[in-house]
Amino acid sequence: MDRYDKAILEQLQIDGRISNQELADKVGLSPSPCLRRVRALEESGIIQGYSASLDAKKLGLTLTAIIMISMDRHTPERFANFDRVIHDLPEVLECLLITGQDADYQLKVVVHDMEDFQRLLLEKITRIEGVSGVHSSFVMRYVKSESALPVR
Repeated sequence: MDRYDKAILEQLQIDGRISNQELADKVGLSPSPCLRRVRALEESGIIQGYSASLDAKKLGLTLTAIIMISMDRHTPERFANFDRVIHDLPEVLECLLITGQDADYQLKVVVHDMEDFQRLLLEKITRIEGVSGVHSSFVMRYVKSESALPVR
């Protein structure tokens, strides 16, 4: 990956809907080589897709929580089942298998309100086989929230 590829990636992370002509102008290429590079980055899997950034509050999703989950047994079957169930919960924005904590997983969830959170926690998450402990924290405000990766 050279400086042009890195510049393309930086620009696409800022604006995934940028036209090829404008992208080419910003990175210092002509349109044809720029488009070839974008397609190569897509085909290689570096660019995984394009999406829209939504305003959670305008959708009524006003409560964000971080949930630490402990499992009763550390077996591949337990983890695979947990992963499968969590993957299908749209409220879960992020699920990380972690080390260095008393928990096995860290979840980032977004819901409408505390009642919605309680329903998610008690009716879905704590009913997953193997969940033995749950500790929740609530986000008071976002200090930094980025999805763009540093391209160097």
